[in-house]
Amino acid sequence: MNDLNFQWAYLGPETVFFSAVLLLFLAAIIQNKAAALSRALVRGVPVLAALGSASLAAASVTCPQTSLFFEAYQVDGLSQFFKLLVSAGYLVACLNAWSPSTLADYRRADYFLFLTLSAWGLIILASAAELVTVYLALELASYSLYILIPIRSHSKEAAEAGLKYILFGAVATALALYGLSWIIAAQHTTYIKELASCDFTMANPLAVLGLSLFLGGLFFKLALFPFHFWCPDVYQGAGNETAAYAATLPKMGAVIVLIRLAALISPGQTLANILAVLAAVSITYGNLAALAQKDLKRMLGFSSVAHAGYILVGLVSKTPEGLAAAAFYAMAYLVMNLLVFWIISRISDDGRNLTYDSLNGLAKRSPALALALAAGAFSLVGLPPTVGFIGKLWLLTSAWGHGYDWLVIVVCVNSAIAIFYYLSLVRHAYTEEPAEGSLEEAAMARANTSAFSQLGALALGLLVILLGVLPSPVFGVILEASRQLLPL
Repeated sequence: MNDLNFQWAYLGPETVFFSAVLLLFLAAIIQNKAAALSRALVRGVPVLAALGSASLAAASVTCPQTSLFFEAYQVDGLSQFFKLLVSAGYLVACLNAWSPSTLADYRRADYFLFLTLSAWGLIILASAAELVTVYLALELASYSLYILIPIRSHSKEAAEAGLKYILFGAVATALALYGLSWIIAAQHTTYIKELASCDFTMANPLAVLGLSLFLGGLFFKLALFPFHFWCPDVYQGAGNETAAYAATLPKMGAVIVLIRLAALISPGQTLANILAVLAAVSITYGNLAALAQKDLKRMLGFSSVAHAGYILVGLVSKTPEGLAAAAFYAMAYLVMNLLVFWIISRISDDGRNLTYDSLNGLAKRSPALALALAAGAFSLVGLPPTVGFIGKLWLLTSAWGHGYDWLVIVVCVNSAIAIFYYLSLVRHAYTEEPAEGSLEEAAMARANTSAFSQLGALALGLLVILLGVLPSPVFGVILEASRQLLPL
């Protein structure tokens, strides 16, 4: 085992976010005595932290593998790529939550403090290369969400969502911790690098069961069937801006850990086949359940169950191309969902939950928001030339010919099913009009169509298209990082 090897040069994003946490903690303390300074810190610190962290992560995305803290912490291309994703997603989430109508002014500093603390946990999780470190970083990111989910003024649904998230999270945490103890008992190590050479076949059932339980904790964060029960209720109950964060960023942390743990699972093994079946069931169940929803956030909740299955498709083949495809699709999922939630937050001026009918007349009220929504919906379906299309194409290519051809067919069939509910977003925005004198008409008239709102939506929509038209530079970097992680 190497020495401590503590090097600040490799800890740029972590240091930036930790500094932001301290400054926002100061803002929360002084908000009653120095309100103007507190507001300035709350407005400026998250944006500066996100930009600084993203710049440092992008600059080091091609760095060589470096192990820190007795090899428990690994800095490589894949970790830096996910730190870049977390930083960029955090920036959009903060801009989206600058002035939420459901958040009382006295809670604003606390809100951004815990939002930043959660993102810091995800940044640490991206480099965690040892299971105890993974567990601690996962809990750091989760505890903040336990506080953020219920913060929605005068909402019983938010309190219910927070309670469900805490209870289900406690069960998932217990499963992961119990599984970790069995892994230690069976393999006598918690380092992922060393576990990669250990036996995880049915000849060692204790190790298989321990890894399965530990993966269950990650599947909870990813909202993979059957660990998804919290997801639609939490999305529906949480504020729109909070749901935008909870639906996207925590999944990035789960994906990077799953990519690292994919080295422990070989194609054709019992555990790999179980994961493939879970992916197929999650995709099918998520899409079918989403068909029956009218509440947009609840629909996106079941949709995320399906997308969790899509990401898992890239992991079962255990190839660099499969791992890179999973990472790329995680990025696509982040951009697509942030775009849709951005538009939901702009239309919902009072923080209410939207239905499909709430989108009626959007094209006339704000052509820019409607166009961006169409780009997001097409990408979620997987239509060219969007990032959702190219992401699914690489996922299917990675699974085909590696014993999971049947899983490719399942994905194709479910992509057709998803057309019905995703394109309903576009249909309502472009072809439906709100009934005269209805609540939907009054609400659409109050929709936030400021220049900031429209520019943000168009920027995210343009990113969805650009990553679909020019994906090779990004995918090439991820593929090279995956080869470092899993050389063949």
